[in-house]
Amino acid sequence: MLFGKKDIDQGYPPSHPSLPKKEKDQIRVGGQAVIEGVMMRSPNSMAIAVRKPNGEIVVKRERLNFFSEKKFFSKIPLVRGVINLLSALVLGMKALNFSANQSLEEEKEVSPWTMGLTFTFALCFGVFLFFLVPLFLTKWLRFAMPMVGTSGIFFNLVDGIIRLIIFLSYLWGISFFKEIRRIFQYHGAEHKSIFAFESGEALVYDRVKGFSTLHPRCGTSFLLIVMVVSIIVFAMIPHHLSFGYKVASRVVFIPLIAGLAYEIIRFADQKRESRGFQYFIKPGLWLQRLTAHEPSEDQIEVALRALQEVLELEGRR
Repeated sequence: MLFGKKDIDQGYPPSHPSLPKKEKDQIRVGGQAVIEGVMMRSPNSMAIAVRKPNGEIVVKRERLNFFSEKKFFSKIPLVRGVINLLSALVLGMKALNFSANQSLEEEKEVSPWTMGLTFTFALCFGVFLFFLVPLFLTKWLRFAMPMVGTSGIFFNLVDGIIRLIIFLSYLWGISFFKEIRRIFQYHGAEHKSIFAFESGEALVYDRVKGFSTLHPRCGTSFLLIVMVVSIIVFAMIPHHLSFGYKVASRVVFIPLIAGLAYEIIRFADQKRESRGFQYFIKPGLWLQRLTAHEPSEDQIEVALRALQEVLELEGRR
């Protein structure tokens, strides 16, 4: 089923024929755009599809063990959010390493050590840029705005606003790079494919291309919720404590913030058909316009290949 512009702007399909509820509940599919490809994961499996320079699509698929949703900790609220974040980081790094090696010429293959060091640096840089830099900037603002130094609520509010500004500026800035734009197009292809699967549509280009590139259960929306939740969590830290304690809290409380954000986005996704929650998820969908672009036919083909492979591992066709 194809949708008009109004439906696409909403970021999710309207009422439509879909899979039986029981069957939809049994398989929950997510994904991630990688270099010239897409990684799809289901509760117990993962598949990566990448287009090589010669046009061939290569696939890597595997069963998940520790990160399988059959594990008992995947059912515990808050804990499952931390595990989900950890799995996104670990499996995402593996997918990026595979895609980097396949999308480049063989003689330029990227070693696991190089990819691991790059990932570690990127992770540390992210924590520094989005959690520590706003804190230091807020501290320096005390000289221009004395209220920042006397009011704990105002201090954390300014800290959170600066964090949001840095986050939005970062996404806007990287969107100008050609390589990043292509990854964002694969991100859109991933969303279209998942929407088609959730709607019970045939997984072919002609039936998938009309779906939205904006999905409520997206990593971009998750990061936005993380930014908002962090304002609330850090506001609970007593203002009279030392600045060093505040610096440490920005790192220590990341798992708690991730767990809370995951529960929020999971609940919002379950209620996505509710008109009230449609307004709640709109900011995340608006933000995805920076990270999920309209894909080409060959990019959708790659996303569909990854999705079909992971469904096959789950015993579905």
